[in-house]
Amino acid sequence: MSQYAAPARAEDLSRLPRTYIDTGSAEGFRDEILIYAGRPSEAGVSVDFHMWGGGFHGFDMTADHAAVSRASSATREEFARRALDA
Repeated sequence: MSQYAAPARAEDLSRLPRTYIDTGSAEGFRDEILIYAGRPSEAGVSVDFHMWGGGFHGFDMTADHAAVSRASSATREEFARRALDA
């Protein structure tokens, strides 16, 4: 199985590109996200990881006007812009 198809189940993550992972501090899946975020890093992949204080599941969509949501979206968009320019 390709690590691109299901990276959470992949054995070898070393060939993944630079990766962006974020979560809210109140996210229900936060612990799983933290565990996963460490895996590519341990495999030598550069990981941009962000934990947004007070963020909950879907906070950036349900409270898109909040400062933390705007910061989250701007940071994610900047990462994508840099990745596409590389």
